[in-house]
Amino acid sequence: MKRITFGMPETDIPSKFCKRFSYKEMQIKYPVEKITFKVNSRGCRIEFPLSADEHIYGLGLQLNAFDLRKKKMVLRVNSDPTTPTGDSHAPVPFFVSTKGYGIYIDSARYIEYDFGAVKAKSRGSKTDGRIAVSIDELYCERNDSGEEVIAVQIPVAKGADIYIIEGRNITEVVSRYNMLSGGGCHVPEWGLEPFYRCCSKYTQTQVIDTAEYFRKNDIDCGILGLEPGWQTHAYSCSFIWNRKLYPEPEKMLRKLKDMGFHVNLWEHAFTNESSPLYPTVAKSCGDYKVFGGVVPDFTNEDVCDAFAAYHRENVMYGIVDGFKLDECDSSDFIKTAWSFPLCSEFPGGLDGEQYHSLFGVLYMQTMMKALGDTETFSEVRNAGALSSSYPFVLYSDLYDHKNFIRGLATAGFSGLLWTPEVRHAESAEDFIRRLQTVVYSPQCLINGWYCEKLPWLNHGCEDNVKKLLQERKRIIPELKRAFDKYNKTGIPPVRALVSDFSQDAETYGIDDEYLFCDDYLVAPMVKGEKSRKVYLPDGKWVEIHSSRTYSGGWITEETDEIPVYRKTEQKTE
Repeated sequence: MKRITFGMPETDIPSKFCKRFSYKEMQIKYPVEKITFKVNSRGCRIEFPLSADEHIYGLGLQLNAFDLRKKKMVLRVNSDPTTPTGDSHAPVPFFVSTKGYGIYIDSARYIEYDFGAVKAKSRGSKTDGRIAVSIDELYCERNDSGEEVIAVQIPVAKGADIYIIEGRNITEVVSRYNMLSGGGCHVPEWGLEPFYRCCSKYTQTQVIDTAEYFRKNDIDCGILGLEPGWQTHAYSCSFIWNRKLYPEPEKMLRKLKDMGFHVNLWEHAFTNESSPLYPTVAKSCGDYKVFGGVVPDFTNEDVCDAFAAYHRENVMYGIVDGFKLDECDSSDFIKTAWSFPLCSEFPGGLDGEQYHSLFGVLYMQTMMKALGDTETFSEVRNAGALSSSYPFVLYSDLYDHKNFIRGLATAGFSGLLWTPEVRHAESAEDFIRRLQTVVYSPQCLINGWYCEKLPWLNHGCEDNVKKLLQERKRIIPELKRAFDKYNKTGIPPVRALVSDFSQDAETYGIDDEYLFCDDYLVAPMVKGEKSRKVYLPDGKWVEIHSSRTYSGGWITEETDEIPVYRKTEQKTE
């Protein structure tokens, strides 16, 4: 690993706000002399060499993109990314290559990447002289001849620190990137249990009834979540228990605890004037409101301490051990905007662009203070650079199942965890296919926040749900071991095939399969699919539901189950 400083880097960067940042210089083989740097009118530009046969991955949670070669990506924090152009709940300025290296740029800016820009002065072969006559021909992807580079534009900044990390494969590179921030998160075993979020309209009685339903029907569930209705005002937040719906919150929480449940509460940081926290937060906040509330400046330790202390003393009752931190990303760029603009200013010195990039991390840090020594495995809508040590899983308001599966493959490139939660479904088949994917995810979450009735009851598939949640229960010990390994080594518990098999060209475009707990390869199916093609890397594999064995290569799987293969003997790089 090697750090290189170009120009004059900004001071408000992710490593500054990372509580466990640690860097150790090592010798590298990367051709540093081929990197170029230039300050320009838009900030600064860095160019990295790009080999003709290498493939690039990363840049945070990407739901719409996988192999980034020949793509232009702009890292923007966006709650509803719908195109493969860089928008993300969790953009991270770190990419990895099949050539055994990764590059992290320590910046909170909305960086622009062009993976395959062709230098104008480079020489190439002549064209064949054929004239394109259709739109498809005119704008198709081309292999333009000449010297290709990775062109990076960092807005505003006049310099940056970059970190070049090397390894035998992408997994090793990613693990070393994760160790920059202290390794992977520590996760309690209970945090891996099935998790149900209750309808936001529920009363205290209905929450208890839901808990009793799980216990009486012997359906595995270890965590219950309460949505916005637990507060007197939620958009923006009061952080005050709603005594109309929850007349005795402490009594309810204690009953849930006695029944063996852990409790998770929804919130966002935008603070309403009715909140007891408002006078403190309003003294150090952004200069624009969101949902009628102020945006706390979480770079201010006094604000963080007050926010955390209030939750401990007035919300948690010593029982709540998880939070869902919503809307700390940003509005999308298609619908009506709801978050603070990029031109915002915060008292600590950050502008809106920087704060959007750091908001999730700062919010997680604040709530970790509230939790103190209490173990958690919580949820967050935004987690950026150097986030691997925080026990939070990303989620989305989008709902495309195939994109959700892609997120499981891409999150691991950047030290992130992602859950493709289940909410509603069009049919029993749709619900079960989605739940199958969730069972083989970092967090097993069913989110019924707008479902007054448990969603699977609408489709008459309770027995299937019970069976799948039992399957999740069985694999928890293995998943816990994978998370313990993540904590110590930085190796993600869920990762793309190309991550381990970086020299196997067949894996370069596979975004609908992923490795799980080291020993499993998971190939989810979506509604309407009765069969699918599956690629198994070189080795011996057994499909866990059918017990069929395979020796690697492409196969066709027909099943109502989720195809899951356990390696019995495998060559790894």
